[in-house]
Amino acid sequence: MTEATNATTTEIPGYKAGTWVLDPSHSEVSFSVRHMMISKVRGTFDVKSGTIVAPENPLGVRVTASADVASVNTKDEGRDAHLRSAEFFDAENHPTLDFVSNGARLVDGDFLIDGDLTIRGITRPVTFEVEFGGFGTDPWGNYKAGATAKTVINREDFGLTWNAALETGGVLVGKDVTITLDLQGSFQE
Repeated sequence: MTEATNATTTEIPGYKAGTWVLDPSHSEVSFSVRHMMISKVRGTFDVKSGTIVAPENPLGVRVTASADVASVNTKDEGRDAHLRSAEFFDAENHPTLDFVSNGARLVDGDFLIDGDLTIRGITRPVTFEVEFGGFGTDPWGNYKAGATAKTVINREDFGLTWNAALETGGVLVGKDVTITLDLQGSFQE
């Protein structure tokens, strides 16, 4: 990515203006959170849907995306059931995690997408730092794009407050959660 001479536009080699649709089979939402204050637990959610409307200037990009809460996978069935329960994500009443962008910007060469993240029915502003993986045409003639986006949230800001005190001090689950989006999209028009 190269910055243009002014801060209101940017150029990305291979970028095409138009509508892009996320490919759920090549995209994933992952997270990591401190466990017992000594290690991290990692998990994933399946991408349910996602659309990127990309104008000529990438800084005008608009993103809407949704992940399936019931798909949570931390490699522990008991923990996954607990995460789906009303004590955490309450998947029955809040079946998706949703993101809607409201702007993009360049800061010191980093491409940032600002927007609203909704978890458990609570919406908060977040900023994802985006790293473009590139663009290319697959063997079937589809033009694809890849990117990774990361942010850190305080889970308690989204009503995810369940925890347990440890005998040795501290708590079972940390507050800060790193969210990583590994995304691949197909150009539609």
